[in-house]
Amino acid sequence: MSQSAAWIGLGVMGYPMAGHLKNKGGIGVTVFNRTAEKSARWAGQFKDKTAPTPAEAAKGADIVFACVGNDDDLRQVTIGKDGAFQSMKKGAVFVDHTTASADIARELHAAAKAQGVGFVDAPVSGGQAGAENGVLTVMCGGEEKEFAKVAPLIAHYSRMCRLLGAPGSGQLAKMVNQICIAGLVQGLSEGVNFGMKAGLDMAAVIEVISKGAAGSWQMENRHKTMIADHRAHRSVLCRRAENGWPALGYIEPDRAAAALGPSSMDGGIFFYAVALIAAVLVGASKGGLPIVGMLGVPVLALATPPVHAAGLLLPIFVVTDLFGLWAYRREFDRRNLMILIPATTLGVAI
Repeated sequence: MSQSAAWIGLGVMGYPMAGHLKNKGGIGVTVFNRTAEKSARWAGQFKDKTAPTPAEAAKGADIVFACVGNDDDLRQVTIGKDGAFQSMKKGAVFVDHTTASADIARELHAAAKAQGVGFVDAPVSGGQAGAENGVLTVMCGGEEKEFAKVAPLIAHYSRMCRLLGAPGSGQLAKMVNQICIAGLVQGLSEGVNFGMKAGLDMAAVIEVISKGAAGSWQMENRHKTMIADHRAHRSVLCRRAENGWPALGYIEPDRAAAALGPSSMDGGIFFYAVALIAAVLVGASKGGLPIVGMLGVPVLALATPPVHAAGLLLPIFVVTDLFGLWAYRREFDRRNLMILIPATTLGVAI
């Protein structure tokens, strides 16, 4: 008997992923998106149906997929008003491709199980290009029998999909992925910045070094935007976390510098310092100082010559890192504790 599916969330990732599911899987896919125009456009392109709510989309579906923004969005489309869990039939499975927290994955797994529905947390890696080309990497958490049901469908837009453990394991694996990426992005941006200041043709340099030990996915896919000064990949600043604590996201460093005033510091370290100082300021207003305030300590140390002279810089970075590890172990909203670039890395770089 042929399967039917629903897809919730048609962003830059979800739109092409749902398209691959329809075209390669050969099954009916009913889509829901908060912007109805995008749902209509997808349905026109891939010749299938739309629904006005997640509950309507999920009604009768064997597998329901979602790829939305964050924990709050995920709760809304699952257990909120007109959420998918209200109409999913017993034995159906909900697959969450959102990069969310392990806590929400466990919460929704329990809620789904209580009504006879399966749940697999399955965040993806590979970016928009990976989604469009159907070559994503998918990290899954959940029960083996539920994973076995959904893996053949996920295969239509992925090149690697594996169950890594109990509910929440997919989200934890995605955090490992992001931590590993962070150092690569930092190193690549500093290398590009150095080369450009040295007057090198960075496109030519990247063409050469990408074939050696320095080569990476990030280098292949991010160097052009960095060279073109598209700063979304070159700097960080805080954004509001779901629970009111600030976390680091992306922003143009010029805006941060303009807001916080001039500085004699230069290059990537300057922008990183600006970002963390801004995080401290936001943390003060949001009550997030227990973590973000601590992260401001090495930033202030960077800007204080006596600290350098006294040889205290590296110990400060080490203490800050230890605090970050302790906070992570205590599960302080792990998804939004992704500062990602250890303080000691900056200390060694200096």
